[in-house]
Amino acid sequence: MDIFQKCAKFTTAKEVMAAGVYLYFRRIESAQDPEVIVGGRKMVMIGSNNYLGLTNHPKVKEAAIEAIKKYGTGCAGSRFLNGTLDIHEDLEVKLARFMNKESALVFSTGFQTNLGAISALVGKDDVVIIDKMDHASIIDGCRLSFGKSKKYRHNDMEDLERILKQNGEIGKLIVVDGVFSMEGDIANLPEIVNLAERYKAGVMVDDAHGIGVLGENGRGTAEHFDLEDRVDIIMGTYSKSLASIGGFIAASEEVIHYIKHISRPLIFSASPPPASVAAVSAAIDIIMAEPERRSRLWENTRKMKEGFRNLGFDTGPSETPIIPVIVGEDQKAFQMGRGLHEEGVFANVAVSPAVPNGKALIRTSFMATHTEEHLERVLEAFKRVGKRLGVI
Repeated sequence: MDIFQKCAKFTTAKEVMAAGVYLYFRRIESAQDPEVIVGGRKMVMIGSNNYLGLTNHPKVKEAAIEAIKKYGTGCAGSRFLNGTLDIHEDLEVKLARFMNKESALVFSTGFQTNLGAISALVGKDDVVIIDKMDHASIIDGCRLSFGKSKKYRHNDMEDLERILKQNGEIGKLIVVDGVFSMEGDIANLPEIVNLAERYKAGVMVDDAHGIGVLGENGRGTAEHFDLEDRVDIIMGTYSKSLASIGGFIAASEEVIHYIKHISRPLIFSASPPPASVAAVSAAIDIIMAEPERRSRLWENTRKMKEGFRNLGFDTGPSETPIIPVIVGEDQKAFQMGRGLHEEGVFANVAVSPAVPNGKALIRTSFMATHTEEHLERVLEAFKRVGKRLGVI
């Protein structure tokens, strides 16, 4: 059988393209600011994870430029061999201090971070327990491990306890998103930690969408719930609030030392490039020095959540700057996404299997740097398109 036959049979995306509502791989011609250039025209960007608006910050860009001048554009090898620079180690010290943990370890991508940490920790006699709505990188980290993996119903603590009971005395690791990336709700971390302690399980929080956003100092979900000393591992990415690309874990020195020497995705991947590392370091400095950015982000979030609901939209369980507008059927979501695009609003369309069947949505996410004018334009566009399509 021809292995490429499946490629010829894959027609789903082409059917959406033929219908004129395909909205993926859109070509952006500018920085990830509150406004972007797409096809030569300005659009309000509400599809970015640049929560604090730092990707185009002068200090972040200058740090990246200076790193390239000193270290060049790449490290030409893995962290394990020739690819550890002084700035990698300096960033790990800064991240550990920022996250209130003993130690930290940087990876080249956020996806790779979950892949590398989970597969290193979960052995053949262990079980990893995850929320059904966890990110794909967590699911693939489970697949790469040699242990068993179990899913519990989304934020359902009775179901989590059932699985913990079933797995007795074997090694157990609960891995959960701090903020769920589609619905924007927050994990029930207090109860997860209580159950973990009762049943002797470790806890790892993927805080990709929580760091910089939640907590008094922007340290994420664990700080938000005052549970930093009861969460074993915190994972974060640079591609959201930290204005770059890559990821890290922060944990005890013992755990970091183990993963550092066991994790295949770390050992066999090229190390993060100098510009990326320097940009993250500068972004952390800004987060610590300018808490008013987080305050503005939450002001914008409250305005938009109230605005959508006043218009009659269903925003689901969102508790964060990720605000889903639930549309229903996939085709209706594509039509709404196209209508918003034509109105000059860049939002993301999420359909099954990324969300449950019949729960297709427009995923919106907001920045500290959105102005009142940007937000009013977005609400007006949603009002016009929503009415035209019968969503409101």
